[in-house]
Amino acid sequence: MEEIDLISPPIDFGSPDPAPARGSSGVELITLGCRLNIYESEVMRGHAAAAGLGDTIIVNTCAVTAEAVRQARQTIRKARRDNPTARIVVTGCAAQIEPQRFAEMPEVDHVVGNGEKVAATTWTALADGAMPRLAVNDIMSVRETAGHLATGFGSRARAFVQIQNGCDHRCTFCIIPYGRGPSRSVPAGQVVSEIRALVSAGHAEVVLTGVDMTSWGADLPGSPKLGGLVRRILRLVPELKRLRLSSIDSIEADPELIDCIADEPRLMPHLHLSLQSGADMILKRMKRRHLRADAIQFCDEVRRRRPGIAISADLIAGFPTETDDMFADTLDLVDRCGLSSVHAFPFSPRQGTPAARMPQVDRATVKARADRLRQGGQKAAERHLDAQVGRTLAVLVEKPGLGRAEDFTEVRLADAHGAGHIVSVRAERHDGRRLWTEGIS
Repeated sequence: MEEIDLISPPIDFGSPDPAPARGSSGVELITLGCRLNIYESEVMRGHAAAAGLGDTIIVNTCAVTAEAVRQARQTIRKARRDNPTARIVVTGCAAQIEPQRFAEMPEVDHVVGNGEKVAATTWTALADGAMPRLAVNDIMSVRETAGHLATGFGSRARAFVQIQNGCDHRCTFCIIPYGRGPSRSVPAGQVVSEIRALVSAGHAEVVLTGVDMTSWGADLPGSPKLGGLVRRILRLVPELKRLRLSSIDSIEADPELIDCIADEPRLMPHLHLSLQSGADMILKRMKRRHLRADAIQFCDEVRRRRPGIAISADLIAGFPTETDDMFADTLDLVDRCGLSSVHAFPFSPRQGTPAARMPQVDRATVKARADRLRQGGQKAAERHLDAQVGRTLAVLVEKPGLGRAEDFTEVRLADAHGAGHIVSVRAERHDGRRLWTEGIS
């Protein structure tokens, strides 16, 4: 799976619910899918407000699984039932990949592609009545990703910054490259400028996000690496309190990135990895670039360099041709890598991908394996929480009574604090999902 962070994973990763957010302009954003979509929704919100749009619902869709597409269509129908007179604009990966399917929905007024949705001219044309019903161009022709300034983020304590988009790899199960296009990087100077603006706007934490984030820089002059970008951000924006990475591909992590993880205290001690399987044969059939031993070695190395770091991962159950023994290797990887939580995905064939044409595992077995994998992930999460009880934590308050520790553990706070504050608390217990604390400062 491409290196993205889902809003609604099987085991909660702390991202917001895909609920609508209406701005003062009367434009409502419904964001489904990944953190990059969250970022792009904020960009669209700004463009729509500047264009003077009103009574408009923008549904930013996901296509990572067939279920995600089904949920997108269901969300659109509900939006129309609840808002019979509003203009409904559908965009995102599902709209990019299957534009005609969404254009044929009677509830939909306009379908906008991923390349078009972040352009200010798109929303100006929509406000002026000059937008065609279907505005989706060839995403594979896009060669640049601009640094879009998104400083809204409502009351969020953290903000997301897109540093990369698209993917040049072709994992056999993944449709996302056809929704996002080729890999392209935002230049470092633009990234730093946007982070400075976000920090000035009051955000204590910034999350770097992308589709294949560890490929950042390959298309820029001199082919810089992600580690160099991280070092540059922390050096040039000293007032930034916390910098966090979203999903990375461990096999592409460069030496300077590992050094940053080890010696930069403002780079938060949590990594989310795109591992997908613990069986070498399945990894090869997925066309992943790592093997089981590579994943274990990486986790051992970063834990040695940064003791206490939390590592979570995406894992797929029931990939075509997966045997019981192969699944057992994936289940075992949770322990061997010392994972703190797992996003367990039942394999879902996506039409147009090679994996959809491979011999399938029957759906009952896929579901049963995914359930077992979630159970293994829950046990790993509880082990991680057990280890935090009794510790003093620096928690970034997201909203009254709830925040995140440096390792991204969710924390229920005993005292009310304003969003964006970092408070020191002691973890007293946990409920299997989050820590509960008593304030000490």
